[in-house]
Amino acid sequence: MRQSGLLVAFASSWCFAFSGPMAKYLAAAGLAPLESVWVRMAGAGLLLVGILAVVRPRALRIPRARLPFFLAYAVVAVAGVQALYFAAITRLPVGVTLLIEFTSPVLVVLWVRFVRRVRLPRAAFTGAVVAVVGLGIVVEVWSGLSLDPFGLLLAFGAAACCAGYFLLSDGFGDDIDPLGLIAWGLLGAAAVLVPVSRPWDVPWRALTRTVTPEGGYALPVLGAALWMILVATVVAYILGVTAVRRLSAAVGSTVASLEVIAGAVVAWVLLGEALGVFQIAGGLIVLVGAYLAQRATADLPAPVREAGAPVPVA
Repeated sequence: MRQSGLLVAFASSWCFAFSGPMAKYLAAAGLAPLESVWVRMAGAGLLLVGILAVVRPRALRIPRARLPFFLAYAVVAVAGVQALYFAAITRLPVGVTLLIEFTSPVLVVLWVRFVRRVRLPRAAFTGAVVAVVGLGIVVEVWSGLSLDPFGLLLAFGAAACCAGYFLLSDGFGDDIDPLGLIAWGLLGAAAVLVPVSRPWDVPWRALTRTVTPEGGYALPVLGAALWMILVATVVAYILGVTAVRRLSAAVGSTVASLEVIAGAVVAWVLLGEALGVFQIAGGLIVLVGAYLAQRATADLPAPVREAGAPVPVA
C-alpha cells in the first residue's frame, strides 16, 4: 500500500507540473491569466462533476451546513491559488513561482503558533528559518531583488492562499467526499471568477492557433488547454487525493514537493526556462525548510496535524 501510494503521489506531482507551462502557451496565444484560469477551472469542474455524476453520485452531495465551507474552499483554496499563480508566472519563471508557493507550510506553522497559539516543536521554527534563507537566495536579495517585485508579490499571495487550503483541512470531515469537494471547488471557483474573468470576452479563436513562446517549442493552443484541463487538473487531483489517503502527511508532502522539480524540468524542456545556480541552490534549501516545517506537525494533535496534509498547489 505504501509503495503504491508513493508511486501515485509521484505521478500526481508530474501531472500538476504541466499546469504552469501549458498556461504560458495560452498566454502566448493572447489569453489573460484570469481567462486561462477560468478555462481551466470551468473545463475541469464540468468534466469532474460529470464523471462523478455517473460513477459516484453520492460524492456530489453537499450537506447544507457545509455550504460556507465549500464557498471558502472554492474562493481561497482553488480560485485564489490558481488566479495568483497564473498571474505570477507571467512575470516569473515557473520554477521560481512554484518554489515561493511551496513556502505555504511555513505560513501554516506561523498561523498555528501565533493565531491558534499552539506550541510547536523547535524543528517547525528551524524549518521556517531555513525556508526563508532559501527564499532569500532564490530571489537574490543581495542584488536588490533581481526578479519582478510584483511577480513576487503575486507568488507570495498564491502561497498564502495555499496555506489557507491547509488550514481549511481542519474542517474536512467524513461527511464530505474529497473528490466531490474538488469537483464543486473547481466549478465554484469558475463561478466566482466570472465577473473578473469575463468568459464572454475570452478570445476563443486563439484556441485554433499554434504558438511558440519565446525560447520554447511550438504547440497547438487547443492541445495545451486540453492537456491542462485533463492531465494537469482532473487526473492530477484524482491521483493526489488517492495518494493522500495512502500516505502520512509528512511523507505525502515530501513527495508532493517534487512538483517544484517537475515543473522546472517541464518549463525548461518546453519553454527554455532554465533556473540559475542561485535558484537551484536556494530552491533545495526552501524544500528542506518546508519539509522540516511540515514534518514537525507529525507529532501534534490530529486537528493541527491535518492542517499539514499535502496539497497539489499548481
